[in-house]
Amino acid sequence: MPTTIVHIKGMTCGGCVNSVKTVLEKIPGVHAVEVSLENGQATIQHDNLPEINIFNQAIEKAGFEIAKQ
Repeated sequence: MPTTIVHIKGMTCGGCVNSVKTVLEKIPGVHAVEVSLENGQATIQHDNLPEINIFNQAIEKAGFEIAKQ
């Protein structure tokens, strides 16, 4: 199962973590999501989705920035 790690800027609390986790879990084909406030990242286990940017779009729509690595 593919795993994608997305680095996120702007998370400051547990509520932020829950917001990110919730929007990612709603995406069809996502099986598991772990969000780390300490590391500023989301680890997403998913089916082969046609467009990985769907994760970035969901996170940005929730009010957070994608950190460029």
